[in-house]
Amino acid sequence: MKPIFTILCAIFFTQTSFGQKNELSIFNNLIGKKWEAEGNWGDGSKFKQEITFSYDLNNTIVIVQSNGYTNQEQTQYGARNHGIRKFDTKTNTLKFWEFDVFGGLTEGEIKIDGKNIIYQYQYGKSVVTDMWEYVDDNTYNFKVGNYNNGIWKQVYLSTQFKTTTK
Repeated sequence: MKPIFTILCAIFFTQTSFGQKNELSIFNNLIGKKWEAEGNWGDGSKFKQEITFSYDLNNTIVIVQSNGYTNQEQTQYGARNHGIRKFDTKTNTLKFWEFDVFGGLTEGEIKIDGKNIIYQYQYGKSVVTDMWEYVDDNTYNFKVGNYNNGIWKQVYLSTQFKTTTK
C-alpha cells in the first residue's frame, strides 16, 4: 500500500507544481530579457518603458518590473510598475495585477492567441486591451486600445517592444 500511496503523491505534486509553470509558458520568451519601447499615445503624450520579466515562487508566478515616466509632466523616469502574472486554478484563467507608482492597481485576465499575449482589464467604464503581438523572439508589436472579437475598434498606442538581450 505504501508504494502506491507514494507514487500517487509524487504524481499529484508533480502535476500541481509543474502545471502552473506550463500555464505560464507563454512568458518563457520574455523571461530574462530587458524589453524596451518608445512611442506616443493618441493624445500626443510620450510613452517610454523598459520591462523585465522573471519567474518566482518555484515558477508559479511571473514578476514584471517596469520603468517609465513617474510624473504627469513626463520629466522623471524610473521604477513605475510592479506586476504579477499567475494562473488561477479556481477559475482556470491567467490573471494579472499591476501596481503603479501613483498608488493605482490594474487587474484583469490574460488570454493567449498563438504566441500573442492579450491583457484585458476594466479602466473606468471601458474595457481596455493591451496586446503583445509576437513578431520574433526579440520583437513584439504592442497595442493598447479597444479590442473586441479580434478587431481593434480604437487604438490608443501602437509601438514595438524590442530586446537586445540574448
